[in-house]
Amino acid sequence: QCTYLEIEQAERTHAVVLSRPAWLWGAEMGANEHGVCVGNEGVWTREPLGEDEALLGMDLVRLGLERGSSAREALEVIVALLERYGQGGSCKEEPVPFVYHNTFLLADRAEAWVLETAGRYWAAQRIREGSRNISNQLSIGREITAEHAGLRQRACSQGWWNGDGEFSFAEVFSLTHQPARMEAAKARYRAGKELLQQHAGHITAETFMAILRDKASGICVDSEGFRTAGSMVSVLPRDPTLPCVHFFTATPDPSRSVFKPFVFVAGLKPAPQVRSPTFRDDPAKKIPRFQSTVDRRHELYRRHQAALELMEKDQERGQKLLQTLRDLEKQGLEGMNALLAGTVAPCPEELADLFFDCVEAEMKFYT
Repeated sequence: QCTYLEIEQAERTHAVVLSRPAWLWGAEMGANEHGVCVGNEGVWTREPLGEDEALLGMDLVRLGLERGSSAREALEVIVALLERYGQGGSCKEEPVPFVYHNTFLLADRAEAWVLETAGRYWAAQRIREGSRNISNQLSIGREITAEHAGLRQRACSQGWWNGDGEFSFAEVFSLTHQPARMEAAKARYRAGKELLQQHAGHITAETFMAILRDKASGICVDSEGFRTAGSMVSVLPRDPTLPCVHFFTATPDPSRSVFKPFVFVAGLKPAPQVRSPTFRDDPAKKIPRFQSTVDRRHELYRRHQAALELMEKDQERGQKLLQTLRDLEKQGLEGMNALLAGTVAPCPEELADLFFDCVEAEMKFYT
């Protein structure tokens, strides 16, 4: 059972860790036990938006992670389901539908892909070197590695492409007049690209955290009804004997949040402090949907929010708290760097409790 649709079950699903809006089934981003990571972004294209309820891009993120043991396999899962069921339905917990199509970043220890969609049509590009970012617009040009079988025929039949010259997915399927939020995203996309290029060849987890905290570029948002709701950084070593480490904030605005490490091991200790409550009469599940609101904040979110209010009221105490949180994050990063360098070998029980312990430590600072 996905957010709106029920689809056939897979014989076996992989263990996943997800960062997701609490009202829906899918996820904005996440990872699985095989070191596959997927994240998505909304996009508006020449293909019409379906308000009919279908799969959300966020459902496809989770389905790719649950059913794909590599980035390529996750991509194949996503496009097969997209072609079969389509994408559509409101992506926001509000009475007025907010609908978009999706672009995805997929990576594992060995390869990375960008997948971009327009309705049931899609194009994918394998990223062989350097860095790549996505940001609310189509970005795959002529470097297409794989595509929907009817993609070019669709473009010709709609009069978007005359069949001459090289085919560029972004040029052909992008809207001629972009919505305001896509116009704004162009600067964010360019800034992300530049920030990554500045660190080319020596990008670390800390580099990514700093980029995700960058407010001048619009990558970190905390205004006008839109807020960066959660942030994630993953380290995927090529050496299969080393674990993949995934850092999650589990709270909004990374410039005032702590990235906490998570590693897949047997006997993981659950972290109920970052699980949102469930509701018997959930307004997201009742038809018509979203007619009332419920408080979906989990325990860490509530405490973090109270701490932010304090930071704003009392600048001095706020700075002290922020410094304490940064020190906590630094400890986690140092521990993970030692683990990935092979200089320490923590016992499996320590890794099983790792994320829970980091969340608990953070909560103590808020009380």
